[in-house]
Amino acid sequence: MDEGGQDDEAVPSPVPTPRMLSWARNSAAYRLGKRMHTEKQLSDAIARKAREKFEGISDEQVTALSAFAVAFGYDNKALDDVAYADVATRSGQQSGRSGRAISQRLVVKGIDRETATAAVADVDDLRAAIILARKRAFGPFRKEPPDEKRKMKELSAFARGGFGFEIGRRVYDMTRDEAEEILTGEPS
Repeated sequence: MDEGGQDDEAVPSPVPTPRMLSWARNSAAYRLGKRMHTEKQLSDAIARKAREKFEGISDEQVTALSAFAVAFGYDNKALDDVAYADVATRSGQQSGRSGRAISQRLVVKGIDRETATAAVADVDDLRAAIILARKRAFGPFRKEPPDEKRKMKELSAFARGGFGFEIGRRVYDMTRDEAEEILTGEPS
């Protein structure tokens, strides 16, 4: 109590309680068990949920809980940004994304630029553009001859996908047999 008989406002401790640490460990285990996370994704998720769960939690406690959860992930080999980048790169290429688009997405997810650049080093943009064309029925996979509007739509889609003009144009002008040969890796 202060001199006026009032209680001093309780100042939250900078150190998380054992209950908070237990929650952070369990929450990290649950999240990492459901899907791969980057260090940043896990840290952000724990921080956001900690603020929702614990009333009056201090910023220092939130930071400590996030760091604790990340350390738990690394200690249990459930958190690995390099492995995450490799898996996301393979998945992105198989979905028809360019190396540039995959790299940008990795950086947004919290992967450092060097790791993202290394992960996409072997991306075959031509193959990825052909996959995109197949998914969207563009270029060699279209059903009808294109008019000028359709041609611009297809080339624009390649550009929005992060593919250079040369690759977009090359896929646009391919025959279906040429595209299939590149996808299968076998000469026809």
